[in-house]
Amino acid sequence: MELSQKQAGPASGSPLPAPSRTPTPAWAAADDSVAASTGGLQAYYYDLCMEKSQEIKPFILQILQEVDEEIEKGSVGITLNIAGNSRSLSGERVTGEDFWILCRVLKNNSFINGLDVRYNLLSDVGAYYAAKLLQKQRNLIYLNLMFNDIGPDGGELIAKALHKNRTLKHLRMTGNKIENKGGMFFAAMLQINSSLEKLDLGDCDLGMQSVIAFATVLTQNQTIKGLNLNRPILYGEQEESTVHLSHMLKENQCLIELHICKHDIKNCGMKQLCDALYLNRSLQYLDVSCNKITQDGMKYLADVLKSNTTLEVIDLSFNRMENAGANYLSDALASHNRTLKALSVVSNNIEGKGLVALSQSMETNPTLSHIYIWGNKFDGATCVAYSDLIHTGRLKPDNTDVEPFVVDGHVYLAEVSNGLKRHYYWTPGYGEACSPSSNAGFSLAPVSRSRIQPAVSCCSDSLHNVLSAWMNTSFPISILHVSGSLELSLPNTHVGKTQSLLQYSSVFTIAYILSCNHSYLLRFLVSRTRL
Repeated sequence: MELSQKQAGPASGSPLPAPSRTPTPAWAAADDSVAASTGGLQAYYYDLCMEKSQEIKPFILQILQEVDEEIEKGSVGITLNIAGNSRSLSGERVTGEDFWILCRVLKNNSFINGLDVRYNLLSDVGAYYAAKLLQKQRNLIYLNLMFNDIGPDGGELIAKALHKNRTLKHLRMTGNKIENKGGMFFAAMLQINSSLEKLDLGDCDLGMQSVIAFATVLTQNQTIKGLNLNRPILYGEQEESTVHLSHMLKENQCLIELHICKHDIKNCGMKQLCDALYLNRSLQYLDVSCNKITQDGMKYLADVLKSNTTLEVIDLSFNRMENAGANYLSDALASHNRTLKALSVVSNNIEGKGLVALSQSMETNPTLSHIYIWGNKFDGATCVAYSDLIHTGRLKPDNTDVEPFVVDGHVYLAEVSNGLKRHYYWTPGYGEACSPSSNAGFSLAPVSRSRIQPAVSCCSDSLHNVLSAWMNTSFPISILHVSGSLELSLPNTHVGKTQSLLQYSSVFTIAYILSCNHSYLLRFLVSRTRL
């Protein structure tokens, strides 16, 4: 679960009471291996600040108190959220020195497996302690350091720390100017690290050399499932980075998600990517927004969609496909493709005819469920077409970025806050932080789905029969991960047997239960060895 800052801490001028706790024996402050006091994380933080003569930050005390309360309730898998852009912090920021104390507090904690310290002031000092944390904390699987003024030297420290780390799955370095130097260290890290699954280096001022290095490394790396290389600093008009990334896609059959916004991709580069997509059988989410792709590039993509069976999400926002490009895509979606689930054509200079053509493709394509069109040129026919899709239930209101309304008998479209990655840079101060309607791209093609390839699938109508068969099998069962909403009730006569089976190592492994077209699919990987 994730904890956010619910209340502002005490005013800086008010006296700060020591947190109440059970008395504990004295410990050596210089020993990094010492465990937290039985009073909890809040008390441990207070003790460390007093010992090291560091300023005690009330907002950190407040957040750690919330964590202590959750731990007392038995919660595990907690993400500690100390985002600097949270409204409740009232301008407070975590500095590198604060992060030193915080890392000491978290080092031996087994209840916290995620840390979000985005939009703070860690700098390279904080990066040093983040690297130390990655070397010693064996439970951390998610670390968000985006926009923390970390430079090339700090990037080097974190990348080298990941050489030996075997637990971290997702790292966000977005907005830290690690430049080409830091990017090269991260590329080198991917030659060694075999556990990291998702890496975000968007807006990090990567250079051409480091982008090419990533493309080269990923021809061999079989672990990374999601990569963000948005907005590198490139020079020249030869689209060299796109050529190398295209070659990588021909070789790599593990990458699920690729973000290459602001790579100055033109039609020639788009052709290179599309040629690679004919051979690639893993990529599900392709983000080529904010480039220079026109109608010719869309024709190449439309041809790929006629045969590609893996792409589920495509972000073409802020290009210039115009009506001709929209028509190419609509023809492919209407007649051939039955895999794509989400398409964003935001701000592509598309007029009424092109937008209507895309709406008509949804009438014959049952798979395409999300479409985003804001920023184009709406006419009356466009407004009516998308209004009809929404009112008939073909297009759900949460699955598009427009909402129809009527004035004086005429239908118009208003913008709503839905999209593929609306909350990429920020999360709302209220409501659901990771709402599928605002982050549809990550919901439809999650990297975690690739961890276990299903060998068998069956519909929910036969779940009872499947479970009954499992109850009588001679093979043990181990449940790894369940997502979605599904309640199962088993006869009391099977409870004891089920518990006895669960104590063995996994043989039947239930990978996950997911929702698909309003029915549940149970997918599992079978690895049979007798008891």
